[in-house]
Amino acid sequence: MDKHDNSWADPAPAGLVALAVSCFCFFALFTERVTGNAAPLLGWWLLGGFVIQLIVGIIELKKGNTVGGNTFLYFSAFFMLVGGFEQLFKFHLANSPFVLDTQIDGWAWLCLSLALWLFTPAYFKSPFLLCVIVLILDVALPILALIDLGIISRQLSYIPGWLLLLAGLTGIYLAAAIVVNDTFKRKIYPNPDPLMKFTGRSYQREKKIITD
Repeated sequence: MDKHDNSWADPAPAGLVALAVSCFCFFALFTERVTGNAAPLLGWWLLGGFVIQLIVGIIELKKGNTVGGNTFLYFSAFFMLVGGFEQLFKFHLANSPFVLDTQIDGWAWLCLSLALWLFTPAYFKSPFLLCVIVLILDVALPILALIDLGIISRQLSYIPGWLLLLAGLTGIYLAAAIVVNDTFKRKIYPNPDPLMKFTGRSYQREKKIITD
């Protein structure tokens, strides 16, 4: 049997589309293009994303992709699963006298932001556009954490909203580039090399100039 028949295809595009869906939805929520009454529907969309990203994370780990596999796993658990159930739960308690202390979300977002910051150097060896997505999230997530902690005003939520839209658009394009280019076995959609390659090429050019 052909070795290729037993190999796993790249599941990352599905995970990127799931991320893009959540980014688009949060953009609409944070920029007030939808009302808070959309929360339970957002919750279900996030739970759908959880299923996809969990599968993607497991397959990526099976393929030996440490950074992608682990990132998709904790994204699936905390951003998608917890985020989805929280949207449903908060909407359910909206008219209840019980008041949730949502600052706990800020502490959780802060932890996830720190984790993503520390993971970021590993993405310098990933496709350039994937690194761009991570860098955008490196800015958006801490702002969300500070909002939930009450350190900055919730009126500034439009800033992470627009950043998430940009991350979502980049994710859709990267997913399409991976799928289409792999199908045709050539570069149909431009997909720049990893940042480390750009840095390496620049260094080699400078070294050559100095040597010459």
